[in-house]
Amino acid sequence: MVSTHPTGVQDSGSKYLPQISSTQTTPSPNQQLLPLTAKVNLHDHLEIGGCDVKNLVAQYGTPLYILDEATLRAACEQYRESFKKYYPGESQVLYASKAWNCLAICAIAASEGLGIDVASGGELHTALTAGVEPEKIYLHGNNKSRQELTYAAQAGCTVMADNWHDLNTLVQIAQENSGEISLPIRIMLRLTPGIDCHTHEYIRTGHLDSKFGFDPGDLDEVFAFVSQQSVLNCAGVHAHIGSQIFERQPHRDLAALMVQWLTQAAGYGLNLTEVNVGGGLGITYTESDDPPSIEEWVKPICEVIQQQCELANLPLPKILCEPGRSLVANACVTAYTIGSSKEVPEIRTYIAVDGGMSDNPRPITYQSVYRTVVANKMSAPITETVTIAGKHCESGDVLIKNAQLAKTEPGDILVIMTTGAYNYSMASNYNRLPRPAAVLVGNTEANLILRRETYDDLIRQDCLPERLKKG
Repeated sequence: MVSTHPTGVQDSGSKYLPQISSTQTTPSPNQQLLPLTAKVNLHDHLEIGGCDVKNLVAQYGTPLYILDEATLRAACEQYRESFKKYYPGESQVLYASKAWNCLAICAIAASEGLGIDVASGGELHTALTAGVEPEKIYLHGNNKSRQELTYAAQAGCTVMADNWHDLNTLVQIAQENSGEISLPIRIMLRLTPGIDCHTHEYIRTGHLDSKFGFDPGDLDEVFAFVSQQSVLNCAGVHAHIGSQIFERQPHRDLAALMVQWLTQAAGYGLNLTEVNVGGGLGITYTESDDPPSIEEWVKPICEVIQQQCELANLPLPKILCEPGRSLVANACVTAYTIGSSKEVPEIRTYIAVDGGMSDNPRPITYQSVYRTVVANKMSAPITETVTIAGKHCESGDVLIKNAQLAKTEPGDILVIMTTGAYNYSMASNYNRLPRPAAVLVGNTEANLILRRETYDDLIRQDCLPERLKKG
């Protein structure tokens, strides 16, 4: 899909459009740079979900998160159907909503049959308000408050017990129960598998030096304790080895290890019927990224669990998984308006946009790399190498270094790809910038799912003591 001008210079945008092979009906969304519905329209503008990005910007302003409903639903469907295809037992896909938790996304995931993985009382409240069935909500966290644990227990959700503090607090809550909680409280045990993988240090969670989960040496004590608590119903075990993973072998190793844990638990009279293999499937952020497809990630996990259960003479457990990034990241782009520029002779040219680290903190936090296009001149030839800077009072507020772009001018619309995961959810009000709006697009229709914050929103929680007020 790459077109070339007579000069031999590539178009700035067409090379990033979704690539569909002759053997695919729908590509795996996690392998695409732009949403599945992305195309260049007759005005030479980027179009997503049948909506011209330039028109969206005119209506909703910038920065603007643009979420393609068709791409999000396709990812949900591919996870769901892949388990049906390769696993004869029960399965349940959960959306790891820390990637982007809001009412609309939780509602879409639930409508596709997914449950929701939440990591706080706030995420739990959002999922419940969106109409997600409590029995399909799983509460995570390495330091859950008593209030959060009580909220989950009262709602009838499953609690991922991460440590002794969780277990002891849950037992206390159950014993002090005055009728608001249906006993026993349903839990799963999060265990640290000791499996490392090649990903960023901050997003590795399966190796032994991790804040998450019970250590392998504690398992006998944990299983013994849980087996003696009539107020707790332990449904299974959970482990997660990290995020943005391209390797397949670590998840095969994890699947085999989890079956061993089922056998070990059985020695304490625990009939565990669920295994949650976590998430972590990587996505395409740049052309050099080559993650497995959703189906290629699911298949070996299903095969290993079946093989190991047969060897151990165990019935097939229900498999749960928790994709987040690979569901929502590639379904979204962020649109900005280009403003000032600065040329540093023989060093670099800076192009500044009206957002930055407050709406996408991943480059400054993880040194994450993105791709970008000029959405209102998609076929213009690439003629510039520039650094995309944000507007914050911070030298490190740089979104992309050495971006290859068409010639730009103030007022052009810059779109950065694959921004659906950990962008809005980690957004801040640094420099008191209001957080952006988000729209859901599909079938030529755009719906606001997150309003743009106002200056009044920024001071809504401020309190000014009377003695400091003038007059």
